[in-house]
Amino acid sequence: MDEQYEISLEDEIKMLEEYNKAYKLGKKDYQARLVKGETPTLKVLDEILPARGAYSERSLGLVQIPIDQIVGTKTEGRSNAFAGNFMPILRENTEFAYKWSCLAKSHVNEGIRDPIKAYEYMNQFYVEEGNKRVSVLKYYDAVSVPGFVTRILPPKTEEKENKIYYEFIDFYEVSKVNYIWFTKPGSFAKLQSLVGKDEKEVWTDDDKLTFSSVYSRFVMEYEAAGGKKLTITPGDAFLAFLTIYGYEALCKKTANELKELVNKSWEEFTLLEHENEIDLKMDPNREKKPLISRLLTGSKKLKIAFIYAKTPGSSAWTYAHELGRLHLEQMFPEEVTTVCYENIVPELAEKAITDAIQKGCNMIFTTTPAFVQASVQTAIANPDIRILNCSLNTSHRYIRTYYARMHEAKFLMGAIAGAMAENDRLAYIADYPIFGTIANINAFALGAAMINPRAKIYLEWSSLKDDDLGKVMDRIREKDISVVSGRDMVIPEDASRYFGLYRMENGTPRNLAMPLWHWGKFYEELIRTVMNGAWKYDDSSAEKKAINYWWGMSSQVVDVICSKNIPNGTQHLVELLKETIMRGEFNPFSGVLYSQNGIIQENPQGSLSPEEIITMNWLCDNVIGTIPKSGQLNDQAKSVTLQQGVEKGL
Repeated sequence: MDEQYEISLEDEIKMLEEYNKAYKLGKKDYQARLVKGETPTLKVLDEILPARGAYSERSLGLVQIPIDQIVGTKTEGRSNAFAGNFMPILRENTEFAYKWSCLAKSHVNEGIRDPIKAYEYMNQFYVEEGNKRVSVLKYYDAVSVPGFVTRILPPKTEEKENKIYYEFIDFYEVSKVNYIWFTKPGSFAKLQSLVGKDEKEVWTDDDKLTFSSVYSRFVMEYEAAGGKKLTITPGDAFLAFLTIYGYEALCKKTANELKELVNKSWEEFTLLEHENEIDLKMDPNREKKPLISRLLTGSKKLKIAFIYAKTPGSSAWTYAHELGRLHLEQMFPEEVTTVCYENIVPELAEKAITDAIQKGCNMIFTTTPAFVQASVQTAIANPDIRILNCSLNTSHRYIRTYYARMHEAKFLMGAIAGAMAENDRLAYIADYPIFGTIANINAFALGAAMINPRAKIYLEWSSLKDDDLGKVMDRIREKDISVVSGRDMVIPEDASRYFGLYRMENGTPRNLAMPLWHWGKFYEELIRTVMNGAWKYDDSSAEKKAINYWWGMSSQVVDVICSKNIPNGTQHLVELLKETIMRGEFNPFSGVLYSQNGIIQENPQGSLSPEEIITMNWLCDNVIGTIPKSGQLNDQAKSVTLQQGVEKGL
């Protein structure tokens, strides 16, 4: 029960004035809710809960309860004295008003320290004892109140809110942080990773204090800039902010620095309001623009920088982009000059990009997802520079991203493998469990199944910790598999033939086909959009979204090269399939689709949307293997999957 206090007549008059102010706030909220057709008084937990027996209860002990998350009462009897914002709606001449005023006086003089009793349901709190204390604390803008809390656990479902709630429970177990909330699944796990913690690593008291400080400072600046007008939660905005600037860096920012960064990054927050944040550009924009637009845009020559994580000689991925850079120089000898930065680790990416800008580069390609953070930070600081990052499903307003629909080529590779397999067993060696990779695996599996319905694809990963290619190949040999899909391209400094699709013959790989990333064609087409004035038209829609170029075979940025070791009939089939994909007549992910856990698509005439292909986190039913979690990966793979990993959707 709320305690009563004796107060003087003078204090009583003063505190009744405060009560009347609270009363007016309550009546205003009451009327506003009535107009909207909402219940004008407090929510009642007993009216919200599912049927008894459908949920369980768990005592959390004494908890510091965020005031903003207290939304109602446990029982109906306590609800009608308050408006929906917890302000009082009973007249000042009532005993209720006197008790409220006494509590207000006590809070002003001493602070309310007596714990309340409350129930927590879906991370919102409902008061059992202490409603007036909560009302007073809300009136005086308190941050939290101590309380003995009982958590009510609903049954697990596939509903979005339910999934987020159970992710919160896992996060709360290690952090005991209950004042941050998200609207998207996977966010709590991402937060745990971004603050530098392993999946189940427990937070220390110092961790909690540091996080509370930086989060509260961010929320203050975010709301001062207009954050309350956005439909996202402060947690959503904070996670986006954290992704750009990093946790350690934010902890060191002054109030002025934090305010400046929040204001400069505002479009990142407004972007989160869209259900679909990414505007996928599936083909180059070849629309001719007015002559004056082309003249104005093309008057300035382009100096382009390419930022590489490795060297072209040591990395097939970097080599493919280097070929693209050289292609640009050949295609535009007068209009374009290029420079490249090699062996750049993520920690030095921002420095490399800044150096390129200082040397006059007005367009920059960062060629790995690991450079997303540095790309966005630099783009925010240099809004006149075009910066693009090679990644998929990345939603940022200040940069554009690009990737290729490699799954189209992988489908053809799977068809070849299915035709060449001697015992229905195929191996697929994947690198990182990131967006795009899972689509590649499944497209390969579907292509193999189309030619050979009995084909099984044994999935191996080259990025697991305490593992290497030698161990992977040993496991493949043990399974008596001869046809293998390995890394996509040859590494110039490596004489190995273990790339593309190959068949093991007497312990030696015999190359059958190779998927091709034709980045030169991509860069050429994109530069033409800049030169002909079409670049700005890609961002002309009313809803400002993140722009992601995702081109495929129809744009000639991916292809398959077949060797003479493939029978003529199989080569002819591959060409026919390629033509249907290029003309848009066939989607590798069409028809009835089954995953390892059941049916994905049951409509024989249906096809997965581009968004469903990009974000898929399941494996086809003819794939033997799993998608590894972050803790199973080596350090390099972890850094890439932090930005692009699909684990959050598992």
